[in-house]
Amino acid sequence: MSYQVLARKWRPHHFQDMVGQEHILRMLMNALEQQRIHHAYLFTGTRGVGKTTLARILAKCLNCDSGVTPSPCGSCHACQAIDAGQFLDLYEVDAASRTKVEDTRELLENVLYPPTQGRYKIYLIDEVHMLSNHSFNALLKTLEEPPEHVKFLLATTDPKRLPATILSRCLQFHLKRITPEQITKHLQHICNLENIRHETPALEKLATAADGSMRDALSLLDQAIAYGHDIVSKNEVNSMLGSMAQDDLVPLLHALASQNGNKLFALIHHLAECAPDFQQVLEELISMFHKIAIAQIVPDAVSADEPIIALTQCFTPEDVQLYYQIALLGRRDLSYTPSPQQGFEMTMLRMLAFKPSMSIHDCTPTLAPPVDTTPVILPIAEPEQSVPQAITTAAVVEEKTAAAIQPTLTMGLSEWRDILHKLELSGMTYALAANCTLKQIIGNKIELSLSANHQPMLNQKLKERIAEALCRHLKQPIQLEIHITSTELSTPVKQQQSEQKQRLTSAKQSIMQDPKVKALIEMYDATVEISLL
Repeated sequence: MSYQVLARKWRPHHFQDMVGQEHILRMLMNALEQQRIHHAYLFTGTRGVGKTTLARILAKCLNCDSGVTPSPCGSCHACQAIDAGQFLDLYEVDAASRTKVEDTRELLENVLYPPTQGRYKIYLIDEVHMLSNHSFNALLKTLEEPPEHVKFLLATTDPKRLPATILSRCLQFHLKRITPEQITKHLQHICNLENIRHETPALEKLATAADGSMRDALSLLDQAIAYGHDIVSKNEVNSMLGSMAQDDLVPLLHALASQNGNKLFALIHHLAECAPDFQQVLEELISMFHKIAIAQIVPDAVSADEPIIALTQCFTPEDVQLYYQIALLGRRDLSYTPSPQQGFEMTMLRMLAFKPSMSIHDCTPTLAPPVDTTPVILPIAEPEQSVPQAITTAAVVEEKTAAAIQPTLTMGLSEWRDILHKLELSGMTYALAANCTLKQIIGNKIELSLSANHQPMLNQKLKERIAEALCRHLKQPIQLEIHITSTELSTPVKQQQSEQKQRLTSAKQSIMQDPKVKALIEMYDATVEISLL
């Protein structure tokens, strides 16, 4: 008897057999129960998540002899023929091998004819994004208004390559990646039914390596069964995948925690003798740092292993976050290094070199030194009136306190231009402030003057921005008032224009005194034009 691979043997035949995709299954089952059947369905998602399988199950639901139902019987002629790939009214097309427009036209020639065996004629086009633009144009009109007996089921891993005209005519369903937990549970179920001895950590490793694809997970399980002689063990799976087990990396992390560089490099060289994939080693390290961080911050979120719990006492949360980020960057840059081992060693050296200054014993917050509350008795030089010493001391302390609380706005009238450059203003806000002058300061209130010629620039929003900038610069709350005046003001803008004019005049005089310039003027009757860039 020929062997049938697990990916084909355990292909789902009913909606209930599908792993994950509960949201899509619910929509399809409800639509079938309510007889709300669309003429074109588009299933998208990564490889191995069940797009084609879902389309075949839907074809059975539409053509089952018991009627349109979300639960096909599986025993009638239509169901068995579809499972065997022998149903005459199910046209499965691989668009990757039939991309020409002639193939599409030949396929659509039989659309008008009624089905020969079933209730509906089903066109299942896999990898539909591989069709040419001419093929899409040929399919467009039929896809929009097909006959009542025709249903289109399209599947693709790259929906972005489909024309918008095709997408708008289909009912789209996106199949999500299957989580490692769901894959692990399904692999355990299959191993139990197949009488395959297995270890749960080995299946978890296979589920992680499958990267969300159930088909890839079943193919890897096939390889692991063959590799381990019908035994799926953790060590055999790590050897097959070329990855390192968590237990092999625990000594590495202990050496890192103790800042023992010699021991760390000895362990790295020992790992290198096994010829591992250093990218997978970094991925395993990243996963371990993730588990350590969860065990430290949210210990009840997951059930951590004993090695992970022990490592939580060796690293501070700051260490873990830093090492996690360094490992991520090291994995990203591994392809740029001369050799993967060198890149891995440099990543570990970064972890040794860059360490937060706060150690695990310095996590207690440092308290500020206590404030001396002893009353201060100041000497009094023969007061004119007899005042009790206690009252005088209290008055001095109160005066000092009041002086500390009182806002100290010592900005002079001539300092407005210098402070203006420190306020970090821009645009219209800076233009408004530069056309103002400082009128006076009363307490924490600053009054500015603005010429009536520039009054259209003034609005509440710009005024609030200037006030916020002054508060940031002076580090205390202030009140800002801008008064309109008709008098001529010496604003920072006018001062700057005056200085530029003086520089131009001085430069022109200096150039005019140059003998060569004088000679050119006399010889060619030239003029000197100077502009400030």
